[in-house]
Amino acid sequence: MWTRSYTIISKEVTKEQMWKLFADVNNWHTWDKGIEMAKLEGPFEKGNHFLFQPKGGPKLKIRIEEAIENQKFTDFTTFPLAKMYGDHTFEETPDGLKITTTMKVKGILAYIWVKIVAQKIVDGLPKDMQDQITAASKL
Repeated sequence: MWTRSYTIISKEVTKEQMWKLFADVNNWHTWDKGIEMAKLEGPFEKGNHFLFQPKGGPKLKIRIEEAIENQKFTDFTTFPLAKMYGDHTFEETPDGLKITTTMKVKGILAYIWVKIVAQKIVDGLPKDMQDQITAASKL
């Protein structure tokens, strides 16, 4: 299994603001310029699915694997012969809110999907997570 994480600590935002930002899936495109479309029907909770389309990419059906309000959520995407998980956690610390994103890919063809998808996500995390903080701080 391939795993990569990125963590940032910020005093600019609360865990409630970060949760509100992510739970509003239908507006992800307003703060993430790499997203063509994201659409969730129903609540942001375990078991629900949303459609997601990165700019220049195919539409994907992503399942919310876990959702603990104001603490963490995990999304799950299937690819041919591989699975990708995105863990997103929000933890209060004395230094500020610790925000961590961990991407995991497993399966027979994981190495291909790491090269095509996951590594690009991980490479963009420092900027993407700062953009998330900036957007969430306005909520």
